[in-house]
Amino acid sequence: MSHSFEYIDIILLVMIAGFIFLRLRGILGKKTGFEGKITRNFEKDFPKNIIKKKEKTNFFDEDMQKDFLVGAKIAYETIITDFSDSDNKLTNCKPLLGKKIYDQFKLALIDRESKGHFAEITFIGINSALIKEHKIVENNLEVTVDFVSELITCVRDKNKKIISGDPEKIKKVYDTWRFSKNIKSTNPNWLLIDTIT
Repeated sequence: MSHSFEYIDIILLVMIAGFIFLRLRGILGKKTGFEGKITRNFEKDFPKNIIKKKEKTNFFDEDMQKDFLVGAKIAYETIITDFSDSDNKLTNCKPLLGKKIYDQFKLALIDRESKGHFAEITFIGINSALIKEHKIVENNLEVTVDFVSELITCVRDKNKKIISGDPEKIKKVYDTWRFSKNIKSTNPNWLLIDTIT
């Protein structure tokens, strides 16, 4: 009789431990993969499995959108700071740019350098990033995002005279960017393909 009580006690303890484990998991959540330090390989930080299958009814659901926005924010900061730094070169952000945007940015930097100008920027942060639209265009998923950010930026000439901007003033910036990914390609990278003003 005493042995049967021991078995019941063991079963109850196992059930209580299981219940506590499930409650803790529900409260604390699971690691998503984006808690770590941001690396310089930003193209690898973009979510790789957002498009599961084209045949899915809901090909870009709420969870996928949340994951996408994490990568989009990283890309936004990378592109803004790379384009606006003083070396007038695109280094970190090149893998994140479609050909059209890369060519536009490169021409702008060549023009800036030919005038002897260079930029200074302090990236304060992103206030919001909201998906405005997403659609399939041929074999590409295109996602349009509205960004609101805060920057301190100015452009100086070779004598360090301010040409534009204010090195002491935080400026609120509104950008609408369109990203694209080929849904048939094994390449996991998203590219910035357009900036809309």
